[in-house]
Amino acid sequence: MAEQTPGTDTPAPSPSTAPSVTVPDRPGLEGLEDKLSAVWREDGTYAFDPDTTREAVYSIDTPPPTASGSLHVGHMFSYTQTDVLARYQRMMGKNVFYPMGWDDNGLPTERRVQNYYGVRCDPTRPYIEGYRPPEQPAKNQRDWDVVSRKNFIELCEELAVQDEKVFEDLFTRLGLSVDWSLTYRTIDDTSRAVSQRAFLRNLSSGDAYMAEAPTLWDVTFRTAVAQAELEDREVPGAYYRIPFLTPAGEKVFIETTRPELLPACSALVAHPDDERYRGLFGTTVTSPLFGVEVEVRAHPLAKPDKGSGIAMVCTFGDLTDVTWWRELELPTRTVVGRDGRFHAETPEWITTESGRTEYTQLAGKTVFSAKEAVVASLGVAGLLDGEPKKITHPVNFFEKGDKPLEVISSRQWYIRNGGRDPERREKLVARGRQLSWHPEFMRSRYENWVQGLNGDWLVSRQRFFGVPIPVWYPLDDDGEPDYDRPILPAEDRLPVDPVAETAPGYEDSQRDVPGGFTGDPDVLDTWATSSLTPQIAGRWSRDEDFFASVFPFDLRPQGHDIIRTWLFSTVVRAESLQDTVPWNHTALSGWILDPDRKKMSKSKGNVVVPTEVLDEYGSDAVRYWAASAKLGADTAYEVAQMKIGRRLAIKLLNASKFALNLGASVEHVVRTAEDAAVITNPLDRALMVRLYDSIRQASRAFESYDYARALDLTESFFWQFTDDYVELIKDRAYGGHGDAEQDSVRASLATTLDALLRLLAPFQPFATEEVWGWWRTGSVHRAEWPGQPDQIVGIEAASAGATADVLAAVALALGGIRKAKSEAKVKQRTAVLSAVVTAPENRLGSLRGGLADLKAAGNVRDLALVAGSPAGETDVLVSEVVLAAPETSEATAG
Repeated sequence: MAEQTPGTDTPAPSPSTAPSVTVPDRPGLEGLEDKLSAVWREDGTYAFDPDTTREAVYSIDTPPPTASGSLHVGHMFSYTQTDVLARYQRMMGKNVFYPMGWDDNGLPTERRVQNYYGVRCDPTRPYIEGYRPPEQPAKNQRDWDVVSRKNFIELCEELAVQDEKVFEDLFTRLGLSVDWSLTYRTIDDTSRAVSQRAFLRNLSSGDAYMAEAPTLWDVTFRTAVAQAELEDREVPGAYYRIPFLTPAGEKVFIETTRPELLPACSALVAHPDDERYRGLFGTTVTSPLFGVEVEVRAHPLAKPDKGSGIAMVCTFGDLTDVTWWRELELPTRTVVGRDGRFHAETPEWITTESGRTEYTQLAGKTVFSAKEAVVASLGVAGLLDGEPKKITHPVNFFEKGDKPLEVISSRQWYIRNGGRDPERREKLVARGRQLSWHPEFMRSRYENWVQGLNGDWLVSRQRFFGVPIPVWYPLDDDGEPDYDRPILPAEDRLPVDPVAETAPGYEDSQRDVPGGFTGDPDVLDTWATSSLTPQIAGRWSRDEDFFASVFPFDLRPQGHDIIRTWLFSTVVRAESLQDTVPWNHTALSGWILDPDRKKMSKSKGNVVVPTEVLDEYGSDAVRYWAASAKLGADTAYEVAQMKIGRRLAIKLLNASKFALNLGASVEHVVRTAEDAAVITNPLDRALMVRLYDSIRQASRAFESYDYARALDLTESFFWQFTDDYVELIKDRAYGGHGDAEQDSVRASLATTLDALLRLLAPFQPFATEEVWGWWRTGSVHRAEWPGQPDQIVGIEAASAGATADVLAAVALALGGIRKAKSEAKVKQRTAVLSAVVTAPENRLGSLRGGLADLKAAGNVRDLALVAGSPAGETDVLVSEVVLAAPETSEATAG
């Protein structure tokens, strides 16, 4: 097995082999991204080593972006947060498995390929070897080329190369430490084979099944829709008050928003405790217009305070109708077809001549037109009681659709997810509790979703493009499919397309003829494949040793808005296929909000193009903004934060140049307790205390997946180092206090710079790598994290027995001296003839420890320390400042 070597520059090189220090005259951020990205790729800086063990690996189930979609600032936000964690783990010595997939299996890709090439997919069409689309797509869709599914997928993969290159360029520029040799597409041969293999194994174990059942249906896309793909939208409507008649001619009023479904009515339902209707339970009433006799039933879901208190049950108006139909065992009376139109044939249960005539007015109409016709007929017949009551109410939509969903009865494939099995549901809840959630409160969203499921996962889709369901059916003598005896392919034959390929044991001439076979025309829901990203990226069922080295994955990063879809479905698949959780941690990113605190989206027209901000501020600045946001937090798009991030990166370059030009070098970096003996000055040791504490706290934050806190801690220390410490020690660094003091300060500068570069490397990879190359060999991104025991021991020894207050107190005093000069409107180099510093007794010792540096930095000749408790914002007060005359100061400075 190959040895994992996480760090470079360890142990310290001897003076003869130490890298020379080469600092540019004018360091800058411009050009770093292109230069360093090329170096990283050429050197394989982020390459995963497959010759490994599971204990050595940190594996990430990276979200595969939809490459056919447009780039937006959200990509930079969430993927940076994942990358920060990946970089930390790599510096902790982990062999990081960080692949990238492209989600090109779904409606966005289907539409893009159609529009780009001017083609439509028809799975029944034969494959054409070497097919090329027209150079110019026809303007009218009716004139588009119609191609086989295999040809369509080939065009998808061809176009994906262009789309994916745009994303890869963005992610590379952003500094993602992805291993670009580990890429996959969710529609390629490998992914289709994995998806079909998983489905077949689910089928074999009883976790997948086919059923004829009421199904949520999008009439635009003409496909079934799963519960996880629903969204409620508020739409205008109206309640129509309509009478049913008892055999005695009494009117029983119902109020409905869907009068067009009167011909589909199978019962009226009221609450069992509703005194108004208790006498009607078990009797029948007749529907208006259509004259169909229906029973009045009792059910606890009926709401006495809603409308008239008695509801019309239709098959099917909504999911409550489905519940009533199932639990009360009502007859099925479907009138709306898959195309969203009323059936052309008059239903057999409408037997009266007037009712059949009425139905002919609806045949072939859309739901909307049928509603208008029924309302008109009710009005003419005098069957509308009062004016319709206008309302706004929530209606189910497919998340990608623009028309309300219908509920139709159809034969579909399902995967068991606990929606109908309380025991399985509790097991999936328990699996969720095995995961470490970041942030923890997101777990409740998962549990609420699982507990609220009302059916199994519908995975078949009536689309042309996607992963085909790998099943054929034998046909009986009448040419009808025998769904109870599906014909399945051998796993080594996968992927297959049953519509284009012949069923095992048959000849193609037997397709769709009595006694022959037919292929399942449907495809799997895109989530049915996306739910297998750990298995696809991890080479499940293809290289089991490799799979064992990365699975279960360590981390699933994703958006909090798809917990119910991607996260839950992946847990379902891992539970059924591997009997475990798919990962150990999940990190949930928030949304990006515009300045008005609204979610950024293309539909709202408030998105920001990533390249614009990268051009203006640079990748390290954008990464700083993204990493400043905690996991799970919706975050405003803030240019101000990017400006701060850019300032930090520029300051890092300049401060590093200054420290290195003061003589700090790799030989001065303190690594052991013996090395630490060189750091003797109290101010330097105070810096080591702050450095030690910052490293320890940042390490703890990273271990808790709180990278934002790690950044905050590191940044706070950085500015104290550059604004306070560096300003205080210049005279000593130049040798003004002797060799021992100079050695102490150089060791402190080198040790701090070494640690800071590694602390900031996950956040600002370009600036830190640039500085690292000025005085070190290898890459900072392959160096060890400074919190590792063998890395922090020298810093710990240098800080032992010291107090950080020396630096804090002296910095306050220097600030007071500088303030006095600013108020006097003189230059900072102006000499101070005398001054008094008042502070509590416990801080006077700290001030004495850094007194020489304070006097040198402030150009102070005489400084009196007085015990006291000053009132005000600080307990270190500078007063009685006597400044030298300008000409005296000039002479002193000269």
